[in-house]
Amino acid sequence: MLSVVVLISGGGSNLRALLDAAADAEFPARVVAVGTDRPEAEGLEHAEEFGVPTFEVALSSFGSREAWGDALLEQIQLWRPDLVILSGFMRLLPPAVVAALAPNLINTHPAFLPEFPGPRAVRDALEAGASESGASIIVVDNGVDTGPIIARERVAVVPGDNETTLHARIKPVERRLLIQAVLDIANGTLDLADAALSGRRAITPEESRP
Repeated sequence: MLSVVVLISGGGSNLRALLDAAADAEFPARVVAVGTDRPEAEGLEHAEEFGVPTFEVALSSFGSREAWGDALLEQIQLWRPDLVILSGFMRLLPPAVVAALAPNLINTHPAFLPEFPGPRAVRDALEAGASESGASIIVVDNGVDTGPIIARERVAVVPGDNETTLHARIKPVERRLLIQAVLDIANGTLDLADAALSGRRAITPEESRP
């Protein structure tokens, strides 16, 4: 059974989907703890509903990002997770934290990486006039959404889209990709160490179109 710690900063819709999936006794992973950098993160309510322990490590409580990272890492390691998921976690982890958790550290992103990295991905796609955006799952490295891509899928931008409507269509894809990635990791069909070493990136049906 794969043990998972999820880090969130906001509503936790991906977390909720993962908790729902893990409620099935045959799902090969369990969320053992949920952490946040914001005590007001709405997603903590999902963890509480499912009886999953939570922890908070706020950056404002520390004198440096490195000290914050050390405290965050200590909280994560208390749970001895096999996998850590950044899901709407809006802080860049210090290199020491990435090094300690890698390669078993993945991130969800609402764009078809390497297009539109960063925290404004949906808005950036619209402002660029893109006809497509997407969702991606990556292995975390020290860059901003620059790690090896393990899954991604296109989502069309439709006339009249705004940030809210486009993001609403991306989220279900992001959730599905995340749950499948966790399944693949738990079942051994996706090796994160191999992905990190090879810089592997997923080839999707969209990319293989003639």
